[in-house]
Amino acid sequence: MIDPEKSKHRHHQVGPGDLWEKKRQFQISFLKRAGLQPQHFLLDFGCGTLRGGIPIIELLEPGHYYGIDTRAAVLSDAQQELQDYGLEDKLPTLLHSPDLSQLTIDRQFDYIWAFSVLIHLSDEILNDALGFIRRQLAPGGVFYANVNIGERNSGDGWLEFPLVRRSMDFYSQACAQSGLWLEDMGPLSDFGHGPDMNGPFEADRRMLKITSYNPANQS
Repeated sequence: MIDPEKSKHRHHQVGPGDLWEKKRQFQISFLKRAGLQPQHFLLDFGCGTLRGGIPIIELLEPGHYYGIDTRAAVLSDAQQELQDYGLEDKLPTLLHSPDLSQLTIDRQFDYIWAFSVLIHLSDEILNDALGFIRRQLAPGGVFYANVNIGERNSGDGWLEFPLVRRSMDFYSQACAQSGLWLEDMGPLSDFGHGPDMNGPFEADRRMLKITSYNPANQS
């Protein structure tokens, strides 16, 4: 049986608890639409307590899901989430990653997914993250991530993390420096992330598609 109080605590580690299920469904729906299939390998970058991870693990073949997070305590909660849903036999790998510049996984991934993660990274950590992404993307692999576009700010925060807005040009240049190509896919609302989940700045929340190749050169 799932303990509702413990589940509520876990839900609040990754955002508003009342939006937990909607944001979970958005993630798996987006990834399926993007072509995710059971045979693919996926890295959940900033997996948290597996809000999005549970349905992804359910979809993928055993051993094909990897999740990383900077918070060891949150990963302990993620392990409990796995037990609650009876998914240990799917053999997901959960990794604690306090320093991305030093992290290498002996696996490349068809999909790397970061939902509401880049918006909490400092510029330095973002650069480390993009370098890590470049190393871990399989040939033809894709990194999807949402960002908040707008004037730079540094005063806001969520838990122990900053809440950052950057320009699209900033992200494009940062990707280029790491040997990556960026495509602005449009606002999250185009993919079913409704106004009730976005708040007052709906149009500023964009989905990025990032690859290690130039999509314009692909036939």
